[in-house]
Amino acid sequence: MTTRREWLQRMAGTGGMLALDPRAVLAQAGKAKLITRAIPSTGERLPIVGLGSSATFAQVARSEDVTALRAVLGRMAELGGTVFDTAPAYGASEEVAGRIAQDLGIAKRLFWATKLNVARGGAADAAAARSQLETSFRRIGKPAIDLIQVHNMGDLRTQLPLLREYKEKGRVRYIGVTTTFEGQYAELVQTMRNEPIDFIGTDYAIDERHAEETILPLARDKGIAVLVYAPFGRTRLWRRVAGRKVPDWAGELDASSWAQFFLKYVASHPAVTAITPATSRPANMADNMGGATGRLPDAAMRKRMIELVEALP
Repeated sequence: MTTRREWLQRMAGTGGMLALDPRAVLAQAGKAKLITRAIPSTGERLPIVGLGSSATFAQVARSEDVTALRAVLGRMAELGGTVFDTAPAYGASEEVAGRIAQDLGIAKRLFWATKLNVARGGAADAAAARSQLETSFRRIGKPAIDLIQVHNMGDLRTQLPLLREYKEKGRVRYIGVTTTFEGQYAELVQTMRNEPIDFIGTDYAIDERHAEETILPLARDKGIAVLVYAPFGRTRLWRRVAGRKVPDWAGELDASSWAQFFLKYVASHPAVTAITPATSRPANMADNMGGATGRLPDAAMRKRMIELVEALP
């Protein structure tokens, strides 16, 4: 399995990618204005690229040395990013990130998106759900958390009304539901149609475009914001582009790396509010933020990008 780090190491000898020099990436991203999108229910605008805390972020959070995570969160904030997505299910991520953000003095600047799910065997205990929520508040250290979503559609009958209660009390600003599992897409769509939610979170990538069929159009119709997870197909897209240079024509949409290429495809869908790729490396964070600047592909360019990816092995 080729990870993004391994792919970057393979490409380091080519000299053709700006993203391989963290200082150059930081300079490029810092000069440009970030693309933002409005949350439909309020009009509040968010930078279109943020940070997720699953995958490698979660792995490092479980270690004794979290210096890299401090650098990643600091880099995102330095470049104007605000959206940070986490969950109690991501091991130590929520707790460690909350502590780091408070130490760095950026906790109040971040748009905190966390999750709720204590369902076991299909059922959630309300008392356990409240306990998990209160733990998230202590970790994050804000009187009102920006967004809490029911993770993986867990027992919506119990947990979604609880989030509504917290929102009515002013303790949560936005609520929603998430899933990245194909078997739950139908339930996600049903919930979007029938429940008053502000956000959804789901997977979407240039080589996994299921969301374009129903989920994203419905989100636009219903005025629901969309957080996108796994824009790189986790490690799938990195395996597919291993050893390959970004095409020269990617410069037409200001993409100087594969990360920016993939992120700009996702960002160009008008229903997407923010994308939260996970990383534990500051250079990758700077590279990702470059995907939130410059031009986005139009319909013709999106087709060209798809054709390139579909031709890969």
